[in-house]
Amino acid sequence: QPPLEESGGGSVQSGGSLRLSCGVSRHTHNAYSFGWYRQGPGKSPEGVARLDVDGNTKYADSVKGRFTISQDNAKNTLYLQMNSLTPDDTAMYYCAADDPFKWIVQKQKWGRGTQVTVLS
Repeated sequence: QPPLEESGGGSVQSGGSLRLSCGVSRHTHNAYSFGWYRQGPGKSPEGVARLDVDGNTKYADSVKGRFTISQDNAKNTLYLQMNSLTPDDTAMYYCAADDPFKWIVQKQKWGRGTQVTVLS
């Protein structure tokens, strides 16, 4: 599978917003689920959000109500809208053409990731 390319990260003040993007295609990646996971400094990877082909979504408890995952099929792009960011959201964010809540998926080299830094 071709590597994924994330973008949209940056530094933002606490309470701010960012939108991450990732070039994915269900045709190219033939995946039932797409999603995002992250790895903060000194932390293990954790799943953040998942979007299934049937439209179902799953979010980590820590981001429910603040993050929204979506996909624009015409643009072959997966998004993660992040609002009300806190310093605990500081991490490298990766997208995956699989269930990002699975440990084995988090261990794969999907892309380089995009850094999100939330300043207090």
